[in-house]
Amino acid sequence: MIQGLETVILLFFANIMMTVAWYAHLKLGQFDWFQRWPLILVIVLSWGVAFFEYCLQVPANRIGFEGNGGPFSLMQLKIIQEVITLVVFVLFSMAVFRMQLHWNHIAAGACLILAVWFVFGFE
Repeated sequence: MIQGLETVILLFFANIMMTVAWYAHLKLGQFDWFQRWPLILVIVLSWGVAFFEYCLQVPANRIGFEGNGGPFSLMQLKIIQEVITLVVFVLFSMAVFRMQLHWNHIAAGACLILAVWFVFGFE
């Protein structure tokens, strides 16, 4: 139980870092000083943030994987990670980009819940 919780918490924070690495530069692009940065510098900045994501993601998968004594199969780990990624992205896009949820986003969320049920319910 503890390993499963540790895994989910680490994956949650890892996905925050990766979402920042992938998308924060789009928001920063609204500032004149950032627009002057060359693409290679933006990439290096994103890689720098992504490094910390890997420092959380790799231990999360090692702790959670059943082959290492954790509670989750490889497929379950992937589904958990994808659901967390999308939840973090939705919250990030709403908070940072002021995007609104629409019916199709909610329908997609329901499909994710079904994906979790299929992976966890039949293994």
